[in-house]
Formats: sequence, C-alpha cells, structure tokens
Amino acid sequence: MRPFGELIDRLAREVANHGQLVAELSFPGRQPRYSELSSPLPAPLSQYLMRKGIRLYSHQVEAIEEIRRGEQVAIVTPTASGKTLAFNLPVLERLITDPGATALYLYPMKALTNDQLFKLRMLQREIGLDLQAHVYDGDTPAHFRPHIRAQARILLTNPYALHRYLPWHGKWRKFLERLSFVVIDEAHQYRGVFGTHVALLIRRLRRILSRYGSDPQFVLSTATIANPEEFGERSGETVQCDPQ
Repeated sequence: MRPFGELIDRLAREVANHGQLVAELSFPGRQPRYSELSSPLPAPLSQYLMRKGIRLYSHQVEAIEEIRRGEQVAIVTPTASGKTLAFNLPVLERLITDPGATALYLYPMKALTNDQLFKLRMLQREIGLDLQAHVYDGDTPAHFRPHIRAQARILLTNPYALHRYLPWHGKWRKFLERLSFVVIDEAHQYRGVFGTHVALLIRRLRRILSRYGSDPQFVLSTATIANPEEFGERSGETVQCDPQ
C-alpha cells in the first residue's frame, strides 16, 4: 500500500479535496503468469530480451503465436501490461526474416506517434539493426519524404495523414506491395461522422492494397474496448488475447 497509500492519505487530508473522495478500494496484487514461445525469436530479439531480463507474459506469448500463424489479432490488456512488445516482437521478427517486408503503424495522435517512434528506434539500436522506421505526416519535411517513401520499412502515421496520402498511392508502390502488417494501436470506437470517415479510410486502404496484391495482417491494440472481438471482426476475423 505504501508509498501510494501515503499519497491517498495526503489527498484525503487536503481541505480542497474535502468531500471529493467518496470511497477507497484496495485490490490484491496478482502473480504474473509467464510462458515460453513455441520456437525462439531471431537471435537479435532473443538476446535483447535476455539482456533486459524480460520474461514474456502468457498473454504476450499467445498474441505472438497467433500473429506468427497469420491471424488477425486484437491485443486487449490494461495499460503497462506489455501490448507494444506483444506486437513489436512478431513484426520485427517478420521484418528480420523477410528483408522486403514492411509494416504500417496507425496512431490516433501525433504525440503518440512520435513517442512510439522513439521507442522503436531505441529497440532497433538495442538489437543492432536499422529497419528504417519513420513518421510520415504533415510535419515531415518535404525534402525528406522521397527518402522515406523509398526506404521505410516501418511507417508510423495517423488517420488524417493516411487520408491525405492514399490518393498518391502510386508513390508508395514499393512499400504497399510488401506490406505485411497494419497495426492499429490505441484502437477506439469512433462515433458519428469521424467514425464513418475512419471506417471508410480502412476500407480504402484495403482496396488499394488489394490492387498491389497485398493482404497484410491487421493487429489491433487497446486497453479500453469492452467488446474487442466483436469490434475487430467488423473488418475480418479477429483473435482476442486477454492477459492471464
């Protein structure tokens, strides 16, 4: 309970908070459940996990195995439970074993996109590989865009930017032809006109990908969707991976 309990006590004692804290609940901790992959990850990834002392949780292993089998997967776990690693590992595994493969990551906000790019590049440095991960959106310098289109293997962007660039899909032919994954991180249920736009955007993306003979796996990641399996199945068969 301590020192978090001390913070609660201090908040309760503050005059400004009088009457605002109506209940205090404590939940017992749960022991983590670990598991092992059916086959090892490529050496750079396995060595990275060993150096960091990272053991994979059972829900991470379940997600990785489903992605390895080519399933469309929704990873639904609480915040800070390892969602990002659960999809980054199989994506990087594919990009390492297939030198031509590419991956598209979609995030709802630019700030989150840049944060994830930083983490991806840190991971790449740790494993000693440059998989050409780049953000491509309205803030991307014009002089750098041709390089990204020609070299990127992991592209991070947002729905707004994707909407603007899809009409120019011919410039992305190399990237789209080898697209292996579309990762929709922080997946949410959007309503109204915006929700319609996002749904149509994903349909446009899939239609354009089919033109280039590409049929990537879709991986959704969220901590908030209450009905992830139904939510994901609206765009294809989805496997739900719950934390154990």
